[in-house]
Amino acid sequence: MIRVLLVEENGLMRGALAALLTREADIEVVAQAEGDGQVLARALTYRPDVVVIDADGRQDEVLAAAGALCERLPECRTLLVAGTPTLERLRSVLALRPPGLVCKDAPSDRLVEGIRKVVGGHRYIDPELALLVLDAAQDPLTPREREVLRLAAAGTPGREIADLLSLSVGTIRNHLSAITRKVGARNRIDAIRIARESGWL
Repeated sequence: MIRVLLVEENGLMRGALAALLTREADIEVVAQAEGDGQVLARALTYRPDVVVIDADGRQDEVLAAAGALCERLPECRTLLVAGTPTLERLRSVLALRPPGLVCKDAPSDRLVEGIRKVVGGHRYIDPELALLVLDAAQDPLTPREREVLRLAAAGTPGREIADLLSLSVGTIRNHLSAITRKVGARNRIDAIRIARESGWL
């Protein structure tokens, strides 16, 4: 039997996932948790083969939970379940390098397949999420343009950006104009939005 620990804040969703998984002859939900803070204690108590974690919570908490599991219970695998994310969010989740990642909108058999794959020692990324990353437009910005846009997105005034980067105010304006043109934005605010949603910032 594959022993599963479910981590999901929403009680209704947690119950639905548990009901779905217990229909499988080779899967047993041995424990459930409401949030990342309970993961390690429950995992050490119940010794699951795989922990299914809702990845739509705060990324740093998911990372901490996955890291603690890896250190204290290395034989336990982690499978993250994500809602339909922006490209930026998806890239940040993939940066955690989870053994498994499944989209919440995927057919139910994909979650089951993911669990079986990660328990078998394989990495499993939901094909739809993988295609989303592969089909994404390539970042058209230079490292300097990305740096200028990142500072602008933080609300830094043009003169201060120029001082920080040892450039002239005119050069900063030129960079921002080039960025706006490259990403097909209407203005600086739109360029920041596009860059964030595309995962370039």
